[in-house]
Amino acid sequence: MARNDEFFLNKWIEYYGAQFGEENLYVFLDGEDQELPAKAGRANIEKCSKVFRVVAKDDKRRIEFISSKARELFGRYDLVIGCDADEFLVVDPQTGKSLASYLSEADIKYCLSGLGMDVGQRIGEEGNLSADKKFLRQRSYAYVCSRYTKPVVIARRGRWGSGFHRFKGHNFHIDPNLYLFHFGSSDARILNSRFADKDRIKAGWARHLKKRFRPIRLVSTKKARGENFLKAARITQTLLRPVYAMNKPSMAFWRLVVKIPERFKDVL
Repeated sequence: MARNDEFFLNKWIEYYGAQFGEENLYVFLDGEDQELPAKAGRANIEKCSKVFRVVAKDDKRRIEFISSKARELFGRYDLVIGCDADEFLVVDPQTGKSLASYLSEADIKYCLSGLGMDVGQRIGEEGNLSADKKFLRQRSYAYVCSRYTKPVVIARRGRWGSGFHRFKGHNFHIDPNLYLFHFGSSDARILNSRFADKDRIKAGWARHLKKRFRPIRLVSTKKARGENFLKAARITQTLLRPVYAMNKPSMAFWRLVVKIPERFKDVL
């Protein structure tokens, strides 16, 4: 589900359309005032009535809606992937498999997560993000964030928690070859433009948007580690859980920034 997010939504349709076929994509525009994305293609797109509420209530409304749509899709599909317009589930290129073939072969009992990679912009080194180029050709650093280690792939009917951050009633499993790249914090210019969106600010998004600058600050100031730290991050997130939600991963106080391996550059 997306609102005023055509920049990322066009890339979302392009990427997942190439993986699964555009006809198997389902996009719900949050508000009848929304325009269809320029690159909608054959994706199934539905405009929904916008209900104005504060952020937390709005998130719950959206995820209940998306979960109900996902339950309907299990009449036609074996697996359903749910994620935001700025999130891209990627299989490691060294497997030699497409995302569709990899997931088809995976043993998924309830849900599956990729390691959360919150892509940031290294100020002074990386310019504005362009929609006409590969995203990962323009961004080289990510904050390894448990918040984006989401159970986005589900194999059973059920209910996600707000923001797809958990699959209610079930534990999570982090696949060793899957990564969820989040680009919502990858461009300072785009973030600043969202502060000009009066609808978002009215709904209480100002505090949330300020948090989005954290990955930019971290990748711009912290030393970037190599990919050998990614395995340690998976282990940490598997073992550590926040006390308020034992079916969510945690990195505790570890602020890990990594350089994205070169082999991912042409994936997205």
